[in-house]
Amino acid sequence: MSRAPDASLADHHASPARHKGLHYPFDDRAPEPGELIVVAPGVRWARLPVPGPLKHINVWAVDDGDGVAIVDTGLPLDVCKEAWRGVLSGPLAGRAITRVIVTHMHPDHLGLAGWLTRKFGVRLWMTRGEYLTARLLVADARPEPPEDVRMQWRAAGWIDEQIEAAASGGWGNFARAVHRMPEGYVRVQAGDRLGDWRAVVGSGHSPEHLCLVNDATRVMISGDQVLPRISSIVSVTTLEPEGDPLREWLDSLARFRADLPADLLVLPAHGPPFTGLHARLDALIDGHHKQLERLQERLRESPRRAVDCFGALFARAIDENLLGMATGETLAHLRYLERRGRASHEERDGVWWWSAR
Repeated sequence: MSRAPDASLADHHASPARHKGLHYPFDDRAPEPGELIVVAPGVRWARLPVPGPLKHINVWAVDDGDGVAIVDTGLPLDVCKEAWRGVLSGPLAGRAITRVIVTHMHPDHLGLAGWLTRKFGVRLWMTRGEYLTARLLVADARPEPPEDVRMQWRAAGWIDEQIEAAASGGWGNFARAVHRMPEGYVRVQAGDRLGDWRAVVGSGHSPEHLCLVNDATRVMISGDQVLPRISSIVSVTTLEPEGDPLREWLDSLARFRADLPADLLVLPAHGPPFTGLHARLDALIDGHHKQLERLQERLRESPRRAVDCFGALFARAIDENLLGMATGETLAHLRYLERRGRASHEERDGVWWWSAR
């Protein structure tokens, strides 16, 4: 609940390898460590390892005037730094790095931004919501979670043992997951031009997620806002406990559906490049609405805590390692229903019990 990772329980929304309406022009090919694959004019694809079920993050080297801009950076791990050294001394040898662009503040995207910007003496480019949220999280390190966080865990139905286990790891570990951030940045807003690219901004998965669209070459760098085979996590966090992130997420997807052409080559952060943007947006929107219907049906049976609703949303068992992630995403769906008059909750002894309306 305290941090929103990139994949929604990694595979519980997983789509078939060839989802209806999607085409993967590179089939199963992906770059090896130190390799770049040209995916469009002026755009090269590298892949960095990520621990856990995601396994990788895609990063991009984009022609930018007389040099190359880096889009997303990977985690601050030696294996990722070594992969970057291979790219920079191999395919990009002799090319000037002009800037580092980060789609959003999650560590697999932001983690090496400070290392790269200092290495090349360039600026970090991000949206304000992402940069400032990251700076806040870096500064928020404590020996144990604040009391209001414990209260939110209890309200979701966690038992004492689960609360104490989560608290034992301290609070504010975000700084450990990112290299020391640059002290300043260049703000990117929706509609801005970054060379040949137009900034398109979404929300819900993170505060102010940046996507880049090249209208001339029909290419979109989508970060985690649109993924081909999984749905990014949409979670109520302890930073914004009364937020409605699922509304922001669905609104963003609908706006992308209305504003962006269907024939873009989409370059996602996880999974292969694909075409079929509108089909994928439709599937993501429809999938969440079906989850909301299942959740509302579950709430009609009897009042339930958030932890009692996991079976309506997730196709896998939720163990202690997934408890925080599953709780945050479940609360996002419950909050969405509540804000639309489809559910309500009452508090009993510090626990929220949710019912359908």
